[in-house]
Amino acid sequence: MPTPRFIDDYLSYLLARASYAVYKEFDAEVKKAGLSSLEWRVLATLQGADTLSIGELAREVLAQQPTLTKLIQRMSRSGLVERLADADDARKTVVAATPAGRKVVAGLLAHAKAHEEGLLSQFNAQEVQALKKVLHTLIDRFDRERGD
Repeated sequence: MPTPRFIDDYLSYLLARASYAVYKEFDAEVKKAGLSSLEWRVLATLQGADTLSIGELAREVLAQQPTLTKLIQRMSRSGLVERLADADDARKTVVAATPAGRKVVAGLLAHAKAHEEGLLSQFNAQEVQALKKVLHTLIDRFDRERGD
């Protein structure tokens, strides 16, 4: 029997591979809607949020702030998002999805939920809840350690 490789049981690698495998299947839907994966993440993140700052969005969508700033400018020109002055601090800019952006993402959200249900159908409700709880705990720990 071959010796197991380090990565075969290494959490970081397993999470990255799982994330890639899960998203790769859904990526075709995103592209069909005319969005890049980062545009999808921005619009999905803004769903249910009034506004988010560029910094908050960058953290949530896993992008560098300069990259996201350029993307938001392009998305604003195409009418998917709008940049607004923060109600509490006029020096800060926040981002909101426009009605057009919400419309584009609405159909994708339904596809994303159906895709997730299909992926998780082999697990019972308790297993799904436990998996999501572990992931939330890891994310929360990371955010606390970074001071977010």
